[in-house]
Amino acid sequence: MDLSNLKAAEGSVHSGNFRRGRGHGSGNGKTAGKGHKGQKARSGAPRIGFEGGQMPLYRRLPKRGFTNRNTKLVAYVNVEKLNKFEDGAVVDIQTLVEAGAVKNRFDAVKILGNGDLTKKLTVKANAFSEGAKAKIEAAGGNVEVI
Repeated sequence: MDLSNLKAAEGSVHSGNFRRGRGHGSGNGKTAGKGHKGQKARSGAPRIGFEGGQMPLYRRLPKRGFTNRNTKLVAYVNVEKLNKFEDGAVVDIQTLVEAGAVKNRFDAVKILGNGDLTKKLTVKANAFSEGAKAKIEAAGGNVEVI
């Protein structure tokens, strides 16, 4: 390697050295590519959502309700989805996430009683419906509320 092989890292050098407003000889002097007068030639740009004085879309649309900051995002899992686990396994929230039964974004997991359970499982979750609790215990499993 010698000095003749050196070159700048890719993306570090801009193509062409383009300097705006440096005289008419540069081909981009005087108005610096902004044309004559008008809103886009001025130094202050209008704010995002400005529609030239027309009533903007975000003010034309009706507003209803509010978003409660204290709400909890609950992930629901039906009993039938628990059949994918092995007989005698301990099913907690982490194993449900790894198996793809629930996504990662949630505050609590509730087990619901839709479907049939054929395996004996120990299920640990934040909440259980009465039907889910009955079906898990009827299959010989245990229910633990975290």
